[in-house]
This record gives sequence, structure tokens and C-alpha cells, in this order.
Amino acid sequence: MDSLIKLVQDELIEKKELPEFGSGDTITVYYEIREGNKTRTQFFKGVVIQVRGSGATKTFTIRKISNDVGVERIFPFNMPTLQKIEVNKHGKVRRSRIYYFRELRGKKARIKEKRSIKKD
Repeated sequence: MDSLIKLVQDELIEKKELPEFGSGDTITVYYEIREGNKTRTQFFKGVVIQVRGSGATKTFTIRKISNDVGVERIFPFNMPTLQKIEVNKHGKVRRSRIYYFRELRGKKARIKEKRSIKKD
């Protein structure tokens, strides 16, 4: 049964080329919003708290602070209105799901940036 579901998902759901990112990374997600008969692009910039699921049901959660209020949003990887994802910073965290980030405020809510090694 599982193989049948996986087969149908692979056939029908289009795959998008998205950059690699994980928990602790700061990303910007551009997605389309329809209001009546108009469409516009909106972005959501924040820290990735978790990436969960596999295949067609894979999702990621982003958290940002807006007017001193924490806002979280869950995006499916195969969302049709998802236009693009930009990775702003790669964060250095030791867990794959950083729920403890919700309680942190101010300077404690900083995530160190991974050092990238450039190969010439």
C-alpha cells in the first residue's frame, strides 16, 4: 500500500528545485497570495525551526519576530504557490528541531553562523 501511494505521489506531484537548508538557517520564502482576482508575491523571512516528513509530505516551519510577537508558519515543500526560497545564513545548531528557540529573547535568541570553507 505504501509503495502504491509513493508511486502516485512521484508521478503526479511536480518537484521544484529548492536550495538545501536545515534547522537554524535564516531563509526568505517567497510565495504567491491571491486576493480576489489579483495575485501578489509576499515574503516571509525567519529562522527554520524544523524540517519534517519525507517525500510529498515534507514540510518546514519558520519563526520570525514581528512587533515583539513571535510568528510561526508551516510551509509544505510542494506548495503550488511557493515561488522561491533564498538562504540568507546557515546557522550552527546541535539539534534538528529547535523548539527551545521559542522561549529565547534578545541576545540569547542569536544563532551562530556556520563557517563556510571555499574551495578554489
